[in-house]
Amino acid sequence: MNLLSLFDGMSCGQIALNRLGIKVDNYYASEIDKYAIEVANRNYPDTIQLGDVIKVNGSKLPQIDLLFGGSPCQGFSFAGKQLNFNDPRSALFFEFVRLLKECKPKYFLLENVRMKQEYQDIISQYLGVKPIAINSSLVSAQNRHRLYWTNIQVTSLPDDKRIILSDILEDNVNGEYQEPYVKLNGKTSGQIGFVGKKTRQSGRIYSTDGKSATIRANGGGQGANTGLYQIKCGAIRGRQLTLGSSKYTQMIEVREDCKTNTLTTVKKDNVVIGSESHYRKLTPTECERLQTVPDGYTEGVSNTQRYKMLGNGWTVDVIVHLLKNIKEEAK
Repeated sequence: MNLLSLFDGMSCGQIALNRLGIKVDNYYASEIDKYAIEVANRNYPDTIQLGDVIKVNGSKLPQIDLLFGGSPCQGFSFAGKQLNFNDPRSALFFEFVRLLKECKPKYFLLENVRMKQEYQDIISQYLGVKPIAINSSLVSAQNRHRLYWTNIQVTSLPDDKRIILSDILEDNVNGEYQEPYVKLNGKTSGQIGFVGKKTRQSGRIYSTDGKSATIRANGGGQGANTGLYQIKCGAIRGRQLTLGSSKYTQMIEVREDCKTNTLTTVKKDNVVIGSESHYRKLTPTECERLQTVPDGYTEGVSNTQRYKMLGNGWTVDVIVHLLKNIKEEAK
């Protein structure tokens, strides 16, 4: 098969194809992030990098069997400003449409975030199919709601593997992840000290007995947009607390669905409270596991870049589920 992957990132699509045992003759990738390209090429040295999607000419490529990609989502996301198609990042969706027309592949797959119905309908109109909504929580320890537009026959959702965050945590974590930012003071009122600004996601506390927060592309603060992680699930929910200083408050939110939020691209995104009554952020390896990427896949670049590309990446086992019928049809 000849594949064209747009906005390829660290090439999660190749991991999925390899996991399925689908033979790839040529894998063409369009990506501009040099760190993501470095990781993709180290793991898959035969990747044919084409650069900026705007410069890709589909008529100059051999027959493409599968076109897939996850166009930048910041202009659509409920977590963003929802600038829709006026946002230059989300406008890159039309590059997917252009290359779909130029390449005329047998199969296509487009991934994007949950968005307003009106934006969703526009994408569906251009692609001629309605999206399939899948939460990565079915196959991993991460809450990651995404929409997938595809002409591949998909008749069911992935089976629920019932994985929780504590299942994927590394043992004996040391170095920068070992020491707590702030130790719990043991007060029943829930005061735990200063860890974030006001009610940002960076201060929300979750349980390792549940799912992680979504790893997203825009984070900040000690816990970033995905929060901190506590041992027990369901103890506190939706409670406003003062943290360390009267200037700062945060929303304490322990999720009942036992999943993390979506991975973001910032290394401080996920913080875990351990059995020693302290919390820490998730390691890059743990974020790889949240995206069902092989351990160590993103090694070789800085942790900052590892978090970023994982936040921008796909949950591989979801893509495996969506592509498996290609293999069945090829038999």
